Amino acid sequence: MKTGRDQRRQRDEPMPPVPAGFADDIDAYLSYVELEKGLSRNTAKSYENDLRQAAHFLKKHGARGWTTLNVKHLTAWLHWLSDEGFSESSQARKLTAVRMLCRHLVREHRRKDDPTELLQGPKFRRKLPQTLSAGEMEKLLAAPSGGDAYAIRDRAMLELFYSSGLRISELCGLSLQQIDLEHGFVRVFGKGSKERVVPLGAKARDAVQVYLVSGRPRLVKPRTGSELFLSERGKAISRKTLWYIVKKYAARAGLEKSVKPHLLRHSFATHLLGGGADLRAIQEMLGHASIGTTQIYTAVENSRLLDQHAKFHPRNRRK
Repeated sequence: MKTGRDQRRQRDEPMPPVPAGFADDIDAYLSYVELEKGLSRNTAKSYENDLRQAAHFLKKHGARGWTTLNVKHLTAWLHWLSDEGFSESSQARKLTAVRMLCRHLVREHRRKDDPTELLQGPKFRRKLPQTLSAGEMEKLLAAPSGGDAYAIRDRAMLELFYSSGLRISELCGLSLQQIDLEHGFVRVFGKGSKERVVPLGAKARDAVQVYLVSGRPRLVKPRTGSELFLSERGKAISRKTLWYIVKKYAARAGLEKSVKPHLLRHSFATHLLGGGADLRAIQEMLGHASIGTTQIYTAVENSRLLDQHAKFHPRNRRK
């Protein structure tokens, strides 16, 4: 039986070229989703990896291409994914990639039917996102101390992150032109290059203003562009650096949870909902295409209320 390490090593190894009968349709579909649907390059790359992996399995099990694929081939593939230990969410994502390609082939009259139509993906309970409490968030925001350029930058970055609920890539990619401190908002280009406007709180505005006056000028290098948050090289801060910064200040603040950058986005949404914000407004600020994605935070808030009741109600107090 393969260990988890063996499985990860096998998945990370470079794949051989996509088999004939599969490659052209993958390329055509990826061009379609990028150019006509506006999907980001990262999302398209994720689809490509899943489709390439599926193509290699399907070729070995008798399929000559996407146009000759049948339910029997796909069922065997889904069983293989489960046997190999892929998580339910990974299985669902891979099936979605194949399902969307097959639907595209039907629209393009490359197939008469969609072999994925009757397939059911794995059933799984969606894990509730972990969040920080308001008190924990205050400790994290207070952790960057000192007056050097990096501390000033980090305070501004954490305040803006929590105040706006941006995605990690959105925060790292911010430019000076996207920030409007006078009116208190940030203009964001999210998934699929969709634009949205997110308000900034007063403390975030103040922290960013201090950074622009006293922090960023000290990080500028000759080739620096309009990036908002700069690294020591004068370039846009990377996801890896942001990850390190969040982990460093979480440790300095004495937080016992495993704090990752995305927790600030989850905390932003959960704290807004707990304070009475409208779910549709939170959806818009987060940039979710579907309200169903945002509704996960109602479950987080309900779970928190149940926990508080269990802890503190005199007739239901836990030992």
